[in-house]
Amino acid sequence: MKVAERAEPWRRRRFWIVVVSVALVVPGIGAVGQQAKSADATPASAVPSPVERMSVGDSPDDPGPLATDLSPAITHADVRKAAKKVADWQLAKAQPVFNQQWTFAALYDGFLAASKTTGDAKYRDAMAQMAQRFDWKLLDDRFPHADDMALGQTYLDLYLDKRDPVRMADTKAILDQLVVHQDDPAKLLWWWCDALFMAPPVLARMSFATGDLRYLNYMDKEWWETSASLYDPAEHLYFRDSRYFTQKQDNGQKVFWGRGNGWVMAAFAKVLEVMPKDYPSRPKYIAQYKQMADRIAAIQSKDGLWRAGLLDPNAYDLPEVSGSAFMTYSLAWGINHGVLDRAKYEPVVKKAWAGMLTHIYADGRLGSIQPIDAAPGKFKPSASYVYGVGGFLLAASEVDAMAGRK
Repeated sequence: MKVAERAEPWRRRRFWIVVVSVALVVPGIGAVGQQAKSADATPASAVPSPVERMSVGDSPDDPGPLATDLSPAITHADVRKAAKKVADWQLAKAQPVFNQQWTFAALYDGFLAASKTTGDAKYRDAMAQMAQRFDWKLLDDRFPHADDMALGQTYLDLYLDKRDPVRMADTKAILDQLVVHQDDPAKLLWWWCDALFMAPPVLARMSFATGDLRYLNYMDKEWWETSASLYDPAEHLYFRDSRYFTQKQDNGQKVFWGRGNGWVMAAFAKVLEVMPKDYPSRPKYIAQYKQMADRIAAIQSKDGLWRAGLLDPNAYDLPEVSGSAFMTYSLAWGINHGVLDRAKYEPVVKKAWAGMLTHIYADGRLGSIQPIDAAPGKFKPSASYVYGVGGFLLAASEVDAMAGRK
């Protein structure tokens, strides 16, 4: 969902002009709702650039056969075999075209996790080489856009391994600007729910790395402002942005995007992992995380996965693996860290892990991933995109850890 993942909510008048003139049709979504909050027209800097779509993935007509050598058993050997198969395929395909975009930032997080999972340093080494190639710098041509800060997660994780100041200098400089940045009172800073994955984990890690609570306090303020706008306290899910407040699926249910809620669930795991146990608002994060986990578990499909539109699964032929992967990662993290009840959630994670394995091809391609798009939509079984692979590798890391806690 990433024309919408990029574009800010339009004024109501402009929205209807676009609908009439372009005749936009979103699969699986019926009545188009009005906005609950007006915002400025989309700035040029927020429109997807060609590089955001370049080399991010593909959907071949003939991807070859599905893998037959993988087992859904939750053992170190079986989980690591699946992780390595997917990571090797993706590294060979993506390394020549690495870039600094949010799409690849999610993949890089997964590669770091893959080295921990498999014990193979080549993925981490590739990340260090990538960081050096980009001089440990973030994109900084549309500050304060959260997507351009996402790469900071990888830089800071590498910094925590080897505390060389150059590894975090540029990220710190940008975050230092951010924490004193004056918000636009008419518009949320993080107005789309996926932003909670892109910037908050970077701020939380910077606070952890430096001991400076300014970063965590700023994150805390902005997180709860976004939550107040986008979190539905009845459904325990996040709207992608304000344009979806009154839109409906064909079955009359509200529109909650699978990957968007996957981003949020993964953000909870990443933020809570480094947040001090005595941080004043930590209980609020735990409470909302548990609410979402309960809801997500309740709407899991029979195949173990979740659809692009969470509350109208019958409108989508295929499960959506990227959102499913981020949800699996987060649920397994919660089990491993004693936040979620193992007896309740372990069957959910096992079923999800088994479901994802059915979308791995013989060569290691991970399919059924929704491409960059404007809304919950349809795609080919072969569709593979780097952010979804990153989510899968994060999930593998926590499923593997779960196997060690039997």
